[in-house]
Amino acid sequence: MSMNQSNNQIIKKNLLIICRGAGDLATGIIHRLYRAGHRVIALETDYPAAIRRQVSFCEAVYDGSAAVEGVTARLVHALADTETYSGINDTPAAHIASEKWDSSAIEAVLEAGEVPLLIDPKGESIALLKPDVVVDAIIAKKNLGTTINMAPLVIGVGPGFTAGQDVHLVIESMRGHNLARIITDGMAQPNTGVPGNIAGFTSERVIHAPAAGYIHDVRKIGDIVQKGDEIARIYPDKESYDNALSEYVPVNATITGIIRGLIREGYYFREGFKIADIDPRESELTNCFTISDKARSIAGSVLETVSAFEHGVKIY
Repeated sequence: MSMNQSNNQIIKKNLLIICRGAGDLATGIIHRLYRAGHRVIALETDYPAAIRRQVSFCEAVYDGSAAVEGVTARLVHALADTETYSGINDTPAAHIASEKWDSSAIEAVLEAGEVPLLIDPKGESIALLKPDVVVDAIIAKKNLGTTINMAPLVIGVGPGFTAGQDVHLVIESMRGHNLARIITDGMAQPNTGVPGNIAGFTSERVIHAPAAGYIHDVRKIGDIVQKGDEIARIYPDKESYDNALSEYVPVNATITGIIRGLIREGYYFREGFKIADIDPRESELTNCFTISDKARSIAGSVLETVSAFEHGVKIY
């Protein structure tokens, strides 16, 4: 496929969709859109904190690529840091982005049948790439800068967005009867802070850091643990982390089950940060390495709205 070098734009084939976020829920969306034949680009932060790392494309930020159920996301490096351009009011956003990303490199990843992943937490590349659809699946419980004029169709996943104001449509992310409902007016349900029920366990299955520091993983995703087993250690500073004899705060399993999610080795966080997730169903090992039912449900609704848009069916 040729490139229009005069304006440094990606030439579109089918729909071009940008997904802000590449955690486990966003990965489910990206995977579904890709499998439906769309060209998808993922945007992430430079220090993603996914727990379900085996099913999160954001791991490509650290490893260069990440494969989930037969689909690969590949990191496309920025050309240069253009932070200085941001204060120049008469500099078009697309020009700023074109100085930072090489469209031909993004195109090459698309042509290879993969998902380009850019480190772009502010969404600066959107002005350059001019997608047909923008999906905000950061799941930050608030809007981190997505606007309704970013693309002809803008979709927000979860709380923090208002359909008809900052996005065209909102997808409900709360487990229950309304999970994945397409909202054309108003907002998704507010975050309750209580994880979804799995085999009778809610808050107990999610582990938050008992202290600030750097994590050292003692166990790994997919391991079966008993309640009280040590699964990780938290060291207060980098020097302590590098010295195995230093004092640390242990992280223990809160229930018996399979470690479904565990934050990346060496990650620094504050006290209270979500760092692990245990599935009480010991027989469900494959769940650690496959996209969740919740992510697939949300992805199906995103695909429904994209398909309606593609065929000129107005649903908002």
